[in-house]
Amino acid sequence: MSESRAIRMIVGLGNIGAEYEATRHNAGFRFADAVASKAGAQFSHERKFQGEVARVRGAGSAGARELWLLKPSTYYNRSGNAVVALALYYKILPDEILVAHDEVDLPPGSAKMKRGGGAAGNNGVKDISAKLATPEFWRLRFGVGHPRTLGFTQDVADFVLHPPGREHQQAIEAAMERALDCVPALVEGQFERAMMKLHARA
Repeated sequence: MSESRAIRMIVGLGNIGAEYEATRHNAGFRFADAVASKAGAQFSHERKFQGEVARVRGAGSAGARELWLLKPSTYYNRSGNAVVALALYYKILPDEILVAHDEVDLPPGSAKMKRGGGAAGNNGVKDISAKLATPEFWRLRFGVGHPRTLGFTQDVADFVLHPPGREHQQAIEAAMERALDCVPALVEGQFERAMMKLHARA
């Protein structure tokens, strides 16, 4: 893997509206909220960026970094519009962006991070790749499970728009806690250390 710059923006994917808050598809929103909460940052709606934006000052172990958090209000499948708007304004490059989202191909409680690659059927990631004109941004994938492997009869589109059961929700929250611990390393550009921490299951 070629050298990558430090993360300057974390994008959480999800759908706006109270009816979507607890759904599997809003895992990215919940992670962005958790990062903001831990840092004492507040989201505010920014029309020019088509989303909710928070600024974290003093991020990283040395406290010298600045981190932007974004929750697009464009709806999940059009997330790229908001990502590009914020990235262009603050001159943030694709490999300085981390996109957090739900992943049906991973079991609940699993969290994986990688840079680049395909969208694996995720229309939000696909739209971001298209709008950035490159897939070379970082992805933080929170496993929510697949309806077939979990024994549900729903199709995938319906499955992700429903909340997980209590056991799976607890597993997803545990994965988010591990990911939260990785944020200081990410904003310092220490990706190997962050991935070792993230991928080590308790």
